[in-house]
This record gives sequence, C-alpha cells and structure tokens, in this order.
Amino acid sequence: MKYFEDQVQAGEWDEVERYLCGFTKVEDNRYSMKIFFEIRKQKYLEALDRHDRAKAVDILVKDLKVFASFNEELFKEITQLLTLDNFRQNEQLSKYGDTKLARSIMLVELKKLIEANPLFREKLTFPTFKASRLRTLINQSLNWQHQLCKNPRQNPDIKTLFTDHTCASSNGTRPPPPSNSPLTGPVPKAGAFPPIGALNPFQPVVSPSPSAIAGWMSSTNPSMPHAAVAAGPVGLVQPPGAAAFLKHPRTPPGAPGMDYQTADSEHLMKRIRVGQSDEVSFSGTTHSPNIYSPDDLPKTAVRNLNQGSNVMSMDFHPQQQTVLLVGTNVGDISIWEVGSRERISHKTFKVWDVSACSIPLQTTLVKDAAISVNRCIWGPDGAILGVAFSKHIVQIYTYNPAGELRQHLEIDAHIGGVNDIAFAHPNKQLCIVTCGDDKTIKVWDAVAGRRQHIFEGHEAPVYSVCPHYKENIQFIFSTAINGKIKAWLYDCLGSRVDYDAPGLWCTTMAYSADGTRLFSCGTSKEGESHLVEWNESEGAIKRTYSGFRKRSVGVVQFDTTRNRFLAAGDEFQIKFWDMDNTNILTVSEAEGGLPASPRLRFNKEGSLLAVTTSDNGIKILANTEGQRMLRMLESRTFEGSRGLSEAVNMKPPVAGALGSIANVSAPLGPIGERSDRIQPPLSIGNLGNVESSRMADIKPRISDNADKIKSWKFSDIVDPAQFKALRLPDPLTANKVMRLIYTNSGLALLALASNAVHKLWKWQRNERNPSGKSTASIVPQLWQPTSGAHMSNDLSDTKPTEEAAACIALSKNDSYVMSASGGKVSLFNMMTFKVMTTFMPPPPAATYLAFHPQDNNIIAIGMEDSTVQIYNVRVDEVKTKLKGHQKQITGLAFSQTLNVLVSSAADAQLCMWNIEGWEKRKARPIQAPPGQPSPLVGETKVQFHNDQSHLLVAHESQISVYDSQLECLYSWSPRESLSAAISSAIYSCDGLLVFSGFRDGAIGIFDADSLRLRCRVAASAYISSSVASNCGTAFPVVIAAHPSDPNQFALGMSDGAVHVIEPSDAEPKWGGSAPQENGTLPSVPSNSALNSQPSETPSR
Repeated sequence: MKYFEDQVQAGEWDEVERYLCGFTKVEDNRYSMKIFFEIRKQKYLEALDRHDRAKAVDILVKDLKVFASFNEELFKEITQLLTLDNFRQNEQLSKYGDTKLARSIMLVELKKLIEANPLFREKLTFPTFKASRLRTLINQSLNWQHQLCKNPRQNPDIKTLFTDHTCASSNGTRPPPPSNSPLTGPVPKAGAFPPIGALNPFQPVVSPSPSAIAGWMSSTNPSMPHAAVAAGPVGLVQPPGAAAFLKHPRTPPGAPGMDYQTADSEHLMKRIRVGQSDEVSFSGTTHSPNIYSPDDLPKTAVRNLNQGSNVMSMDFHPQQQTVLLVGTNVGDISIWEVGSRERISHKTFKVWDVSACSIPLQTTLVKDAAISVNRCIWGPDGAILGVAFSKHIVQIYTYNPAGELRQHLEIDAHIGGVNDIAFAHPNKQLCIVTCGDDKTIKVWDAVAGRRQHIFEGHEAPVYSVCPHYKENIQFIFSTAINGKIKAWLYDCLGSRVDYDAPGLWCTTMAYSADGTRLFSCGTSKEGESHLVEWNESEGAIKRTYSGFRKRSVGVVQFDTTRNRFLAAGDEFQIKFWDMDNTNILTVSEAEGGLPASPRLRFNKEGSLLAVTTSDNGIKILANTEGQRMLRMLESRTFEGSRGLSEAVNMKPPVAGALGSIANVSAPLGPIGERSDRIQPPLSIGNLGNVESSRMADIKPRISDNADKIKSWKFSDIVDPAQFKALRLPDPLTANKVMRLIYTNSGLALLALASNAVHKLWKWQRNERNPSGKSTASIVPQLWQPTSGAHMSNDLSDTKPTEEAAACIALSKNDSYVMSASGGKVSLFNMMTFKVMTTFMPPPPAATYLAFHPQDNNIIAIGMEDSTVQIYNVRVDEVKTKLKGHQKQITGLAFSQTLNVLVSSAADAQLCMWNIEGWEKRKARPIQAPPGQPSPLVGETKVQFHNDQSHLLVAHESQISVYDSQLECLYSWSPRESLSAAISSAIYSCDGLLVFSGFRDGAIGIFDADSLRLRCRVAASAYISSSVASNCGTAFPVVIAAHPSDPNQFALGMSDGAVHVIEPSDAEPKWGGSAPQENGTLPSVPSNSALNSQPSETPSR
C-alpha cells in the first residue's frame, strides 16, 4: 500500500493503473470501477489545470469513455469541462485546490474503496513467515524428489542441493544426474548435507492444499473393489490416510506406475508413494473468515414468473445477472429477464432432425412422445447453453445478443435418459460432459459434437456429474443412484475413486465458487437428506449439516453462493447454512406457495435466488443489492431494461474510442464477454461484420454411431404453393437494392438502395408471432422514427448514384449502422435515423468494409482505386495501404483462425494478407470454368465458412470453395436448369447450405460441403407475372441469410423489391430430408439396442 500511495502522490498514473491491474480490472466490480474512475478523473482534471487540452481530450476519449455506458449524464458533464476556461467554474469543482491537495483527498477516498473491495481482502498486509519456512520448502522439494526416485531407499544419502536428488540403484550403481540440471560444477563431499531426523529421510512437510484431489482419490475405503497399489518406503511424509492414488484401480500390488495422458497426472500419481508422518498431520484447507452477514442472503420475494409447466431445472446467466434459463417437465426451455419480468425466448421441445435419430430414440418417441428437461445449464461465458432431456438427447444452443437461441448441436448421447450435463475445459478446449441411464459418462467436443471420451464403471444409472480441476489436473466426479461416487481423468484408464455417498441414492456435488470446498447433497430412498462438506485430502466427510426433516419429499436440491452460504429446498421452505457451521443459519418461506422440496438457484453474485413454486411458477428472492438492481430495471421498456441490465450486471469491455468492434465472420462459439448487449450512448460500439458475411457458428446434429446413406435428386420449385415467399411492403420509390442485411436479432431487415436511402422492415410481436422474428408468413412494417426522417448516405459529386458502389455494416447490438454510397462513410443511429458522424471523404470512395477481429478500432476499407486501406478509427488515420489488385475492391473477409485478411476485386483476383504485418501472403486469380476465356474479370465476393478455413468465392461465372492456401477445392458453374450468370451467393447461418441468385431471377440452393445442387426455385414461383411484364426480368442483386434460421433468406432485387423466402411448413428444409443431386449425404443414427425398460433414475 505504501508503494501505491507514493505513486499516487507523485502523479505516476500509468504506473498506478499498471500496479492496480495486478489485483483487479476496471470491469471486475463496482468498487474497482469507482477506483479507476477516480484515478482517471484526477488525471483529466490535472491536464485541464495545466491547460493541456490535447492531453485532456486524449484522456477523455481513451480512459473515461468506457464509463459512459454506465452514467451518460456524468460523462457529458465531464466532457463539458473542456468548454470552460477554468474547470473550477463548475459548481461541484469550485473547491478544488491545488494538485497536491487534490491527490491527498483522492487518496483517502481510494483507500476506502480498496478496503471495501472484496478482491483486495487479505492483500493489504504482507503475510508473515515462520523462521523455519525456508527449511520447510527445501525439505518439501527433497521429499518430492525422493518420491520420484526409481529405486527409493529408506534412508537416502543427500550430498548436495545443487543437483536433483536420486537414490542409488540396488546393485550399488547410481543413475546419471538429470540432464536439465541448471547448475554444474564440483559435487560437494559426502556428508555436506546429512539426513535430518532419526526415522524420516527428511523433515515432515505439510501437504499443500492444491493436492486435494490427490488425497480425495487416495484414501483406502472398504468399498474399493480393486487391490490397492503397494505403498512406498516407510517413513516418507504425507497427509494421514493417503495411499497410492490415481493409479489405475486394476494395477496389481507392486506393479510399476503406468503412463498417463499428461506429465501432471503422472506426477500426481507418484506423489503418494508414501508412509505416515509422526509429526505433522494435514487437516484440510483452512478458509479465511468472510465478511458477509446473513442479511446478504436473498430472502425477500420480489418477482413471480409464471412458467406454465413444472420447472425441472434453472440456471442464471454467468454474466447477465438477471437472465434466467428454465427447463420444464414438458421439454420446454425459456429464458427470462427477471428484471422486466419478460420471457425473452421460449423453445418447445422438438427433435431437430428426426431422420438422423437413432432407431432406439425413434422407437421411444413413437411409444411415448412425452419428454422432460432433466438439466439445463449455461456455458462458462454464457454464449452457449446445454439441455439434457429425459430421453436420449442433449441439445446445445448458442445465445445471441437479442436473446434469440440458435440451434447448434443435437447429440444422441445416451440410451434412456440423459440425467445431467456440464461444461468443462480439458486441454483448454470447451467440452460437454453428460451422464445417463446407460450407466456411462461421455465427453463431447462442444464445436462439432464428436465424442471424445466414454467412462464406464458405474453399476447403476449415473445421476450427476461435477467437472473440476486442481493443480492443472482436469477431472470429473460422478454419482450414481446406488450411492457410488467415482472420479475420472480424461483418459481411458477407469475411475480413480469408488466411495459411498451419504444416503446411498441420488446425490449431486458442487464446489464453492472459488473451487476450494467440495459439497454434496443427496436424499436416500427412505427420504433422509444429507448435506455434507468433503475433506478432499482424505476423501472423507468433513462436516454434516443438520436441519432436514426426517422424511423429505423428493430429492432435495441445493446450491452455494459467495463462498460462504449453502441453501437447500426442504419442508416447503428454503434453508440456509453458513459453510462453517453445521446448524441452520436461517430459513425463508418466500411468502408461501413453495412445493415440499423446491428447486433453487443463485445468480453468480448471490444477490438473487430463483425458487420453484407449486403452481408451475418461479419466485425470485433478492437481497438489498438485488432489490436495488431490479428497481433500476423495472421502469424500463423491454429493450431499455435489457440494455441497462447488462450495463449494471455484466463485465463491460474496456474499449477504445469507438467501443468494442467485432468481426462477425469469426466463429461464434465459444464467445468471451458479451459486450454487444451494452449500448454505448455515443460510440460506434461493437460494430459487427460487414455486408452479408455475418455467420453464426451453428453446427449440424451429430449422432454417436454409424452412418446411413441416402440418395436424392434436387427439388425443382416452380409453384408458389411449394414454399413461402413474401414481398415486403414499400410505398417509397423503387430503386435497385444494392445491399441487404438482417439485424443480428433476426427481427428486422435493412436494405440500402441505389439512391443511397436505407429501408428498415420490422416484424411486430403478436399472438401469431410471439417472438417477433422475421417470417414470410407475416407482413412486417416499413419502419421510420416518429420524426419521419430517412437514413440517406452522403452522395458523390462526380458519379451518379446508380453507378456508385455501396457498402454497409451493422453493429452487433443493432443500434448503429455504418454505410457508404460513393460519398463519405456515414454512421447512423438506428433508433433515430440521425447521422452520428461521417468520415473517409472520396476520392477514392469506399466500396467494402470489414472490421479487424482482434483490434476493435481497426477497419479494413476496400476502395474504388483498388487498394485496401487499414484505417484506425481512434486516431482518424490510415495505418497502411494494401496494394495487389487492379480494379475496385468488391469483397473482404477476415479469418482469425488463419490470422489473415482475404480481399477480392473486380479483377477476379484473390489476395491473402497477414494481419500482423499486413504483408501479402498469396495472390491468385480465380479459375475460369471450362469453355470460358481466361483471365476472368468482374465483381467477386468472398466469405469465410464457420470453420474459418474454407472460403466461399462468388463470381458471375461460378461459385467455388477454396482452402486456406487459396487452392480451389470444388466449383460449380451455371448449366442446364440454372444457366444464367450468378448474381450473388452466401452461406446459410449454419454453414450447411449456399444460397445463390441468378440474373434470370432463379435461385439455387446448394450443399456447402460439395456444391451439389439441392433445390432450384424458379423466378416465376416468387415474382408475379404482372411485375415481370412491367419491369422485365428482375433478379436478386444480393442475398441475405437469416442469422438464426438456416433455411430462411431474403432477396434484394434489381427492381427494388425485397422478398423473404423460406420452405413450406410441410417441408421445413430445402430439398427434403436427405437431398443430393445423385450424391450421398451421410446421416449417422445410433445402432445401439433399445433400452425398453423405464428409467430407474428418479425425477429431479
């Protein structure tokens, strides 16, 4: 603290922030935010006091702008100080003295904030050390080295500390010293470091707490079915009760250690070649006192939500503190914004692809279509969620900024019910962990849905899983309905633990938020409930909490919060415990209406508690902080409340001058922090991808078994009755549609016409369309603000608008749009249609926009003069110009995976640029189809697939897919029934289809993996004959793919019309269930036998 005080008094603000960042970040909590705000405000005022306006503006833009999202009025007031000759003219700053006094006053305030900040607890005083600490560390190191000896002797002879210790082999020879020894030199004489202690080779060492998984998996237990591994030499030190752990349970006594998947786990195995210490015992992790009081518990009922069916599972969003995920007994899932009491998303159960289901699942659904949610859970960053159902499958959704759910994966995971689902990060890769009635635990890749591990060994249906990690070792606890607890590493070597859970029936396990304490709660068949804390070092129960009724009704559920409290639903009420006290702390009946064993879930901060009710609803309980947060939300409209919700509860990004800008062509999952739901008042904020290159990483359904093959010829749609098409209403003058894009929410369509005017169509929420999502079944409204303003781009003085290139980009929160039509680039507010700013005046004119995926303030701008300008928005300057084309730029696409930018132009060339140094990697003309002259010319568009490696290239002569080396993998050129030139092409949002438009008005729908034609839509099927006769042949200039519906797309036409197209209700996918043009499409049903027995697993 002394160093911090000195730096503040000296005004070393960069060092002050750097030092603070070692403890906290600006977005961690409200205390941290206030600390950084005070420091930056003082820096700003000092610059004003020195009359250094340039520096003050730089601080305002770079350092203080981030706080505008949380208090716009305050930011405006701070900005207005620039207009004053002396900022002391502001009434609130009239008493501001000199710099030294101001720093002293601020330092007092900072101290109070730091002391109140929970992140600084136990970090304000330097810890004390015992005098024997160095000896303990040396002995600990020697003890570890001795345990790793290949031939450990009972009384080792330690000759030096300058090389690693090893014992001589039994025949008298000594192994060579380690090759990686950091020190070399003469070896000291024997006896330089004699053994310490009469019986032990080294001093006893207290086992460190991170080895908890070691002890937990090591203690001998009467129920262990396999022989234990022989202990190491007598006298070595360890926690009491530890035996050889993490050895494969089938290893015979005395067998050498087996190799495991990682060095960490191998070391973890070897650490327990141990005996018994006669001096030191390890009693488990000690926990520091917590400053929370019982008043911090959420016990006041503040909200009632009517779900409409029995709630089976709930989970609060990990970042958006008022967003609640709910699953029910009829298979529905809902997402609630509890602040506004609005259900922002609702999905009824359906199998996404019945044709790909395993035969057992199909048979089960035919016999009994009823299905329930067993568990629903958010992913670690809230960008993905998983749902486990009572029959066979799990479904994974991605969650977008507007609250929309997008289908991501459907996995035929288990035979029978899937009883639990969780997310884990083995090998730094997001995975899905499931367990089920088939007595197995399975691990799946969260991106593609491939099975990575299957763990077998339970003798009863597996009820729950609890992934965790210690000492960089990833592992999974599992519990079965026979009361057995097992633990698994991510390998194929079987379980490391076999213990009995209290009650010997249904048990769930959970760690405290900081991962240091392990709890379980379960109920026996007789109705006796047990809530316990485990001593991980010994694999034994450390503490049993009292207060349950003797005969609980159903299985009691529990949760933990704030590293301090436990809560469980029992006796029609919520019971709370302090983690360090076995007696009940307090109870709450939540004003009545609770079932006998209510389900419950805390939000991440512990300020809200969701509790199920007996009338198919949910009550939200809140503490003082939670009530304050909800009061701030309840008076807002749906859109406003949700935006404020994240501003209050979510970690905001520390953005640059123009906010956080993301390239949406990058894969969606897993996503980090959801900054896109915060709406900055006067910033570009989160500007997303450009044009039609927006892609969501939505993957096809994956099943866990063999392939089945089908063959199908493409469908030819010539009758409007075969699909759904809607021409959007437009009373304005018709002009050719140059650009067309869906909003990220999927609730609206935005078009840019050749006259530089934007048009926005919005679908309204009503009984026929409760989600408000775009659809061809309901006519939307051509929307304008109450002012009646239009969004019109700046025009070129030298070129007619019909000839000018157009480009467009939409912010991820749908609040701003950036576009150009031959003149300056304009930034519009989507709510008011007002111009926020303009930049990059021609010549040359901008023809394409794409945002750097790693730097929010860098924009790649394709230009009319064939260059690509890398523009820094923050400093308003061109960083570099990329030269490699001969004609105007017509396409740009970033790949964060490949770390490249690919550009295309009207010269039909592709250029690949390294985005670190902006040097050109490759340049290649696209290949001309057979029979066409080479080289080709003409507008060329590019778009990366969801995998960020394959590139779709669209030219009037072809659509092609290129690999990461710009080698053409496959290509399709117009022929036969689709013989006209290609006008536009785009991937569907799930990356499985390619939608292509043709200059005769026809539409082609292709399989993305082979470019085989799947379906053709004739122009006459969606363009009326009267329109065709009046305007000639209209054709789609641009195609937009819906952001969450992989079968819906929109057409921007040459006659100014906009059409929304989707399959019919009778045939919900283009081309049927398994379409191909004389090709094959693999489908992978499960070949496992049907488990016809009813599930043994009790309902949660």
